[in-house]
Amino acid sequence: MDTSNNRVIEIAYDLYTVGEDGEHLVERATEDKPYRFISGFGLTLETLEEAVVGLEQDSPFDVKLTKEQAYGDYEEERVLDLDREIFSINGHFDHEHIFKNAVVPLQNEEGMPLMGRVLDVNAEKVKMDLNHPLAGVGLRFKGKVVLNRQAMEEEVQMLIKQLSGDPCGCGCGCDDCGDSCGHDHHDGCGCGHCH
Repeated sequence: MDTSNNRVIEIAYDLYTVGEDGEHLVERATEDKPYRFISGFGLTLETLEEAVVGLEQDSPFDVKLTKEQAYGDYEEERVLDLDREIFSINGHFDHEHIFKNAVVPLQNEEGMPLMGRVLDVNAEKVKMDLNHPLAGVGLRFKGKVVLNRQAMEEEVQMLIKQLSGDPCGCGCGCDDCGDSCGHDHHDGCGCGHCH
């Protein structure tokens, strides 16, 4: 099988955390709703991608990753106290989206997107945890390949547009197109999981 970049890969798996207290199931991607990605874009954990990119459809896999191969150590310095004003819209705090345990999209200083989990909200600050939820543990992906084929040029171009800031790849920005682009923005972009 051609193991080059630009392969559309769909995998069904059970994901376990691996720690001193054993393995614990934390996520499942089923055959009818598999995790889908295009290889070579760095959107999937490198060790997982390397393990499945050369496998045929219906091939089983069992991939163990150290915490370093996964999401690294949990870092206390990634827990930040941010001013409430950051989460205000038209002078009003966004209570609808910013509450304890909410996961919210943010941007770093370079404008790169990242997700943060709200740990606490008080009168002045919002405590955010910018660590990946699976930081600090090893992982085990056990499953099978549902699909592995060469990506079509249109699929690659749409992904490139998404990576450059166009959420659905339609060129409209998706925030102000009034759905005139023909994409269903209510169900997200269909980009699947974030591994």
